[in-house]
Amino acid sequence: MARTVVVTQSNYLPWRGWFDMIRQADALVLLDSVQFTRRDWRNRNRIKTAQGPAWLTISVEAKGRFDQAVDETRISAPWAEGHLRSLALAYARAPHAAEVLPWLEAQLRAVAEEPLLSRVNEALIRGCCERLGIGVPITRDGELLPRDALPGLDPSERLAALTEAAGGTRYVSGPAAKAYLDPEPFARRGIEVAWMDYSGYPDYPQLWGEFEPAVSVVDLMLNTGADAPRYLGRA
Repeated sequence: MARTVVVTQSNYLPWRGWFDMIRQADALVLLDSVQFTRRDWRNRNRIKTAQGPAWLTISVEAKGRFDQAVDETRISAPWAEGHLRSLALAYARAPHAAEVLPWLEAQLRAVAEEPLLSRVNEALIRGCCERLGIGVPITRDGELLPRDALPGLDPSERLAALTEAAGGTRYVSGPAAKAYLDPEPFARRGIEVAWMDYSGYPDYPQLWGEFEPAVSVVDLMLNTGADAPRYLGRA
């Protein structure tokens, strides 16, 4: 029987498609030994407000640190209180605000003083998985292979090696990786490569006008409450 592994960088409060992908896995490996990319999903995500989609961004030390890895990236300014204010303003009228906003507050305050971005992301991902009923084991890449060796590996070789180290026989990736992933290191190890399809998600009741799919999973939680896991699947 196939053992499915997802290897991906940690994101800040990812969107529902990210959680749909990992809920289909038998193991999740956080690939945070790779280079931090600016203006990406590592330290920010979007919520929906009365004025339209808005960014929640964690400020990080990036100037002069072009080569730093995600797990080396340090937070440069307090962020949790501002994010909590933005969430409260945007979702005060959400159907499940009374139950989800206090939970979110506890999650964010618990990591507010953490200096490393990757640790914040991991803690929040674990919290969201628990609330969504996703029980996939989560491992950091440096727990499977020597951390110092990982950045020097060919990207596809690194993904295949981590999948193998996690006991995987099937690797699932987001569709954007089709542009660069080399299947050879996976084939050499007898690992199947599969691609995630993000189409067909059902709309859910959402505040502030026309439905916007590309927002953090917290939007789904606040608007649907205990029904949130149902909207991770296809219509």
